Amino acid sequence: MTTGPRTLRRAVRRGVPRQHRTLVLLVALTTVLTVALLIWPAQFPMTSLIVPLLLGSLLVSPRQLPWFVVFLMIMLMLAIGRQQNVTVRVVIAIGILYLLCFIVLVTSFQRTRLGVAGMLGESMLVDLRDRIQLQGGVPDLPAGWLAETALRSAGGTPFAGDFVVATRPRHSNRLEIALVDVSGKGQQAGTRALLLSGSFGGLLGALPPEEFLPAANDYLLRQQWEEGFATAVHLSLDLGTGAFEVRAAGHPPAAQLAAGAGRWTVHEAEGPVLGLIEDADFTVVRGVVRPGDALMLYTDGLVETPRREIGMGIDRMLGQAERLLRGTFEGGADRLVEALGSDNDDRALVLVHRRP
Repeated sequence: MTTGPRTLRRAVRRGVPRQHRTLVLLVALTTVLTVALLIWPAQFPMTSLIVPLLLGSLLVSPRQLPWFVVFLMIMLMLAIGRQQNVTVRVVIAIGILYLLCFIVLVTSFQRTRLGVAGMLGESMLVDLRDRIQLQGGVPDLPAGWLAETALRSAGGTPFAGDFVVATRPRHSNRLEIALVDVSGKGQQAGTRALLLSGSFGGLLGALPPEEFLPAANDYLLRQQWEEGFATAVHLSLDLGTGAFEVRAAGHPPAAQLAAGAGRWTVHEAEGPVLGLIEDADFTVVRGVVRPGDALMLYTDGLVETPRREIGMGIDRMLGQAERLLRGTFEGGADRLVEALGSDNDDRALVLVHRRP
């Protein structure tokens, strides 16, 4: 009973290359629908041809899609010739069908630059985003340490100009974290952020702490982008002693909570924005995270608005931190990001806490 279908499947696999099978199936579907329109013109609606058109726009490669759309338009012309009563409603339906064909045809030419079908191209982009977000996750830390990250993009899109890269180099008891703010916001900066996050992640784990920002600066200069600058703050933390180093490139200063005094202080590490000046120097601020202390790295989207200067924004953020982090630091990064900044700007925060 199953010999026939199996033989047919084998014949199809041998006779039709894999990259053409979707196109062949859609051509067959369009042909069947056209035959139904020719046999039963009064009962079968012409709008049924929208189904293969929609499937083709999602599944067929950009090189094959224009030919499929032309084929479908020819089938539509044959179906129109069999219509007995051409009313105004039928004319409007025909016009809408041809308009949809034109739209799909134009989008196919735009997708030719990428070279893959719509769903495949979107899945590739989503997979790239997920991999980079996974790379930005903080690695497992020893007992006594807590590290959290929170990111919100402008307009709520999954792509943002702010990103985090973190790593624990092998044969080292250090935690390396870099928080980067690419010029622009939302989707406009998202493509550059995707590229830089992968590159910076590789640099962060391969270079000594003092060489990371200079190497990132050189990398951006080589790209020669019109809007190729970015700000960054880099934290290198010894998980054994709590000693840390902070370096910044045009970025808002890191903030530290001294548990004994119950006060937040800022660490002003100076350095130029990445991607603008060759052979830039980046100063270092050193300190120690003692039991109960915490460190915060953040982007300007949390502290700066058109109506508020960055200094006032930092004061407001530290006031919110005293209130929202009182009692527990778990989930503190998300609470702070939700309470601060604007939905129209990218916001990112890294919170590191040494448990008492």
